[in-house]
Amino acid sequence: MGKFRYLLLGLIAIPALDQVLRINAESEDHIQILKELERDVDSGVSVKSLLSAVKDFLKKNNVPFTVMINNVQELLVREREEMVHNVEMERKTKSFSFAIYNFMDTLVASHSNLISKVKIGSTYENCPMYVLKFSTVWLADRIATDFKENRAPVPSILSQMDIYLMIVANPDGYVSTHRSATSNPKCHGVDLNRNWDAEFGGPGASDDPCAEDHCGPSAQSENKVKNMAGFIMSHGNFKSFMTLHSYMHGTDAPDQPELHDVATQASKALNSWHGTVYKVGSIFHILQASGASVDWTYLLGIKYSFAFELRDTGEYGFLLPADQIVSTARETWFALRYILKYVCDHPY
Repeated sequence: MGKFRYLLLGLIAIPALDQVLRINAESEDHIQILKELERDVDSGVSVKSLLSAVKDFLKKNNVPFTVMINNVQELLVREREEMVHNVEMERKTKSFSFAIYNFMDTLVASHSNLISKVKIGSTYENCPMYVLKFSTVWLADRIATDFKENRAPVPSILSQMDIYLMIVANPDGYVSTHRSATSNPKCHGVDLNRNWDAEFGGPGASDDPCAEDHCGPSAQSENKVKNMAGFIMSHGNFKSFMTLHSYMHGTDAPDQPELHDVATQASKALNSWHGTVYKVGSIFHILQASGASVDWTYLLGIKYSFAFELRDTGEYGFLLPADQIVSTARETWFALRYILKYVCDHPY
């Protein structure tokens, strides 16, 4: 039987001993063994003892694994150093004055006739949530400047549709990450991409408040999800929905032949920039995630709904180095552009 699931187990409490294991579950028996492991892990023991116990358990049960990240702390230190040197990226817990929000304001002020900022609500911690609505000319010129060799399709796309961009979907999460940089909290709250009203609480979601895939007490219980869902439903004329996450190198779409073909071609377009290879499939096959936004939008009637799981799959995982961000964004744009062009050419 081929490998059908990847699990990542992070053991984090004493920084010098942090490791991440990549566990390859090759059978249903392996899945059950890993569920047993999850139940039996004692968070009160030392990380060194726990790490050894987990490795011994996996070896005893013939579950293959590799050490994906040998020293998590080393990567965290590197990431924090990059943040410190990026003096423009202010992160103030109370005011949430991210440079990206300031950039949005500057952008709108400079091009008020072409770009508008729409507030769609506030978060639990009262951070504002915005989307930017882009008209045609300015965005076409900007993208053409960045990607001169691929200029042709952009103006035609933007002459046929408006684009709404949500840059920050989870501002509370950014604040929490900065606030808890040294506290290592064990419970991280609700995974927003398990909280949508689409097969809520099914496979790939947990009702454990301390699980990374915690779905919340009920479908769309979280302010952020309510705000996004409310905006989408009130608009009423969206033809495509694309959401970007990390990490896995995957393009997900509802299990429908046309969408699979579109996702495949979009992934090929992405690959043309840096050679990055993406898997293509439904959420169930790429990553079980009940309560996902892309399934909710598809059920709502937004036919061309896609989710991208961006870099990385190897050494870095969620801790993608800052020097890979631009290349990731550029290659992803090739995929997004293909989908936008396809949507324009195939109205419904």
